[in-house]
Amino acid sequence: MNKPTENIFANKFGISDAVCKSLDIMGYHAPMPVQEQVIENVQKNQDLIVKSKTGSGKTAAFGIPIIDTLDVEENAPQVLVLTPTRELAVQICEELTNIGRYKMIRCLPLYGKQPLHIQLQQLKQRVHVAVGTPGRVADLIDRGNLKLDQIKYLVIDEADELLKTGFIDEIEDIIGQVPKQRTTMLFSATMPKQIKSICNNYMQNPVRIEIESDQAPIDEIKQSFFEISESQKYPKLKALILNLQPESCMIFCNTRAQVDEVADELQHDGISCAALHGAMDQKYRLKAINHFKEGDVTFLVATDLAARGIHIDHLDLVINYSIPYDTENYVHRIGRTGRAGEKGHAISFVCNEEYKSWDSVEEFIGYKVPKGSDKIFTENTHKKPVNPNRINERKKELASKRHQDIGKLRINAGKKKKIRPGDVLGALSNLPGIESHDIGIIDIQDTCTYIEIHNNKINLVCSELAKTTVKGKIVTVKKVSK
Repeated sequence: MNKPTENIFANKFGISDAVCKSLDIMGYHAPMPVQEQVIENVQKNQDLIVKSKTGSGKTAAFGIPIIDTLDVEENAPQVLVLTPTRELAVQICEELTNIGRYKMIRCLPLYGKQPLHIQLQQLKQRVHVAVGTPGRVADLIDRGNLKLDQIKYLVIDEADELLKTGFIDEIEDIIGQVPKQRTTMLFSATMPKQIKSICNNYMQNPVRIEIESDQAPIDEIKQSFFEISESQKYPKLKALILNLQPESCMIFCNTRAQVDEVADELQHDGISCAALHGAMDQKYRLKAINHFKEGDVTFLVATDLAARGIHIDHLDLVINYSIPYDTENYVHRIGRTGRAGEKGHAISFVCNEEYKSWDSVEEFIGYKVPKGSDKIFTENTHKKPVNPNRINERKKELASKRHQDIGKLRINAGKKKKIRPGDVLGALSNLPGIESHDIGIIDIQDTCTYIEIHNNKINLVCSELAKTTVKGKIVTVKKVSK
């Protein structure tokens, strides 16, 4: 494997070939400001308190140096990341998995409302990084299923949001059970007294870093508001999006019922959208997020809580269908657009009952948002309706470029047939043309096994493995999507 000499992560920080290969594919050729400051301190095993907002690039900041140092052969988790929501746990896991793809790092999200037996089964296999919500993590520790004796890194992400969830006792209990010889990192947008207490009690001479988000300041985002009666909100919303036809748009509502109502109306009118709120089953929430991120749907209708911690690139437009009760949430909402140097656009609908909330928003941000022109609802009405099956090609293109040389296959043999990772590794290593670095993560389940194959050798492995046996058993081999 050739070292990507143009990658600054390799030249400046000595990041390994395998990690730099993933970074190049992910588009990380040079460090963002937060990564510049965090990486060098993590490499010194320095405890960190990082004040940062969503969208600053902090996951890669701690993920890159941590992934680079992990012992791939160690079976027990070496990293524990605590997060406030299950969506954020899944998102962090995806990011760390992508960073560690060529190093064969296995990350596992742990959260409530996912069947416990699935997580117990996964914890029996090799797991390098555990990312979870405090409730489920504490439960798994109490059960003796999540071992902490090999933890070298503890990361507490979005600590202020964790505090709001009421899990402060669980968090402190978890911290108390992690080995004292560790590196601890805490990331938070604000620093309430209880968070400062955690830092004082559980960290050793921490370095304090304050960084800015890469999202545009909200006064650089094009903002406008419209006085609209509650009964006219949906007709105006439909007219607005048919006129503007954004590639990617988030529509924020204050309640779950309103999210469902708006999403149902859009779908009834043939406009592709997904709904996201806390009352939905977890699998549907994750499906909604993935469909929106991948561009399968253009609009995501969401509550503030459900959308917390979700990072969306290239978001054209944010619509406040209802004005948030918490003024800070206005900043969080509209700050999702206009990132990475792109222009942002935010539109708010204000009805009679919301004037007081809107006044509070303007007082909080320190200026008056201009009133929009009603022409935005009527201009260019000759445009064709939004295609319900339209795919955001830019997102699809970016996604398709990631890890193109990695394939995934499934064999119909697992734990019930006494298959172990060594059995699979031995069978693959004996195939002609296959070397150890061609074999990625092996995930053994009850009745089947999933295997990642690197270096564009998936077709070769499928063909050759079908001619041989695994632990003396003939297996069926099938390619699956990653």
